[in-house]
Amino acid sequence: MLPRLVFGGIATLACVSGLSGCQAVNGVTSASAAQLRIIDATPDAGGIDIYSGNAAIAYNLGFGTITSYVPVTPSTYTFSIDTAGTRTALTTVRATLGVAKQYTLLISNAAAALQSQVLIDQSQPAPSGQVSLRFLDEAISPGAIDIYLVPAGSTLAKVNPLQTGVVFGTNTGYLNVPTGTYTMYVVANGTVISTTTVPLYTGASTAYPSGSARTVLILDQTILTSPAVQVVTTSDYESATATQ
Repeated sequence: MLPRLVFGGIATLACVSGLSGCQAVNGVTSASAAQLRIIDATPDAGGIDIYSGNAAIAYNLGFGTITSYVPVTPSTYTFSIDTAGTRTALTTVRATLGVAKQYTLLISNAAAALQSQVLIDQSQPAPSGQVSLRFLDEAISPGAIDIYLVPAGSTLAKVNPLQTGVVFGTNTGYLNVPTGTYTMYVVANGTVISTTTVPLYTGASTAYPSGSARTVLILDQTILTSPAVQVVTTSDYESATATQ
C-alpha cells in the first residue's frame, strides 16, 4: 500500500522524495493555511500510520519517506504515530501550526525509543547570493560525523568542514552558504583527510540556486557492508526568481 495523506476528509496522494518514489499531489491550497509534511526516519519501525485525534492523516509510511507539503487548517494538533494497520501508538507529539507557516513532522530513532517532533521550516528566501541548508542527523549507527561541502573544482582535502562533531539527533538549523555547485561528503568525526580517506557518504555534484532553502536528511544505510550513511535532500523553499 502506497503512502497517502488525508486531511479534513480529503485524501491526498503524497509526493515522496528520496527513498520512496514520487506520486502526484491533489489538494486545496490556501494562502492562510499551514503547510505540513512528514519525514519517517526510523529505520526499524516498519510501516507507520499517523493520526490526529481519531482522524487518520497518513497511512503506511516507510523508512526514508518524505511527503510533500499538505495545506492544513492552522490549529493545535496532537499527532499519534502508530504501527501500520493498528491503533497502537508508538509515540505522540502536540504542536500548534500557525497561519502561512511550514512544518515538518519528524519521526526518528529506533522503534524501541521512537521519537517525534514538529520542526518549523524556512518559508522565505535565503539572502541574495546564498542558499539555506539545514542538516538533520538521524543516522544512529556511525556516531559523530563531520560534514563537508566541496565546491566544484576543489577537493575534499582543500576545504574545511561545514560542521564538525554532529551527533545523532542534531538539527543544525538553517546555515547560509554561497550559491554554487557542491559535492557533499560525510566522514567520521575527527577524520584527518588524506588521499586514502573513505567517506561515510559521497554525494553527487549538486547545484544550489540562490534564494532556495533545503533540508538535508542523514540516515542509516539499510544494508551495511561497511560504515556508511545515506542522504536525502528535500526542498523547503524555492525562490520565484532563483538563479544559478
